Amino acid sequence: MPTLTSVMTDLKSKSSEKTRAMYIKHGAPAAHTLGVSAADQKLIAKTIKKQQALACELYGTGKFEAMYLAGMVADGKQLTKKQLQQWADATANMPMISEYTVPWVALDSPLARELAMEWIASKKEHVASAGWSTYCGLVATLPDEALDLAEIAGLLKTVVARIDAAPNRVRYTMNGFVMAVGTYVAPLLKQAMAAAKQIGKVSVNMGETACKVRLASEVLAQIEAGGHAAKRKTMRC
Repeated sequence: MPTLTSVMTDLKSKSSEKTRAMYIKHGAPAAHTLGVSAADQKLIAKTIKKQQALACELYGTGKFEAMYLAGMVADGKQLTKKQLQQWADATANMPMISEYTVPWVALDSPLARELAMEWIASKKEHVASAGWSTYCGLVATLPDEALDLAEIAGLLKTVVARIDAAPNRVRYTMNGFVMAVGTYVAPLLKQAMAAAKQIGKVSVNMGETACKVRLASEVLAQIEAGGHAAKRKTMRC
């Protein structure tokens, strides 16, 4: 039976300086990053499926790859609201965890929408980013009839009103939210396009990476021309 020690040993054995440098450029903290590729993490994830306690232990290490791996394995339905809040709180200076891992797990939970709204209102950059990303997941995976369209329309207005003054990664996830709504929620495409045109080009410091912030209006123009995307089964990748 895999243990925290054996899994961490496995992760360390698969580390490389090249991968570590790439993660650090994308915001992972140098002191807590091993350098294990996502492909290798997925292989390990297959060996520890459904081991919820182990997933929580991995997340608790504070190591970037262990936290990311935990998100592949953990079942958010089995986590309490307090635990999910702890997961979000632990993501400072780890955008790949706050914007991917935490939303993946939160979306499993029946509390996903409630948490998304609470996190969006947070003054902490990493928590607010997790909130916007979680709501992106909701609009991408839930049928339109299961969504609160009035609430989402209100959030689009919030983006327009607050994006310029928002923290760096919050601007990034707000922009992503506008694109997600227009892409996956057909009844709100026009409102999303209007918001996209109002916010225009969003300035985000992407660190030492070659990553660029997509222009929401261009993305949604393609959606208008080709039709909205089918809902996703999961946000995990």
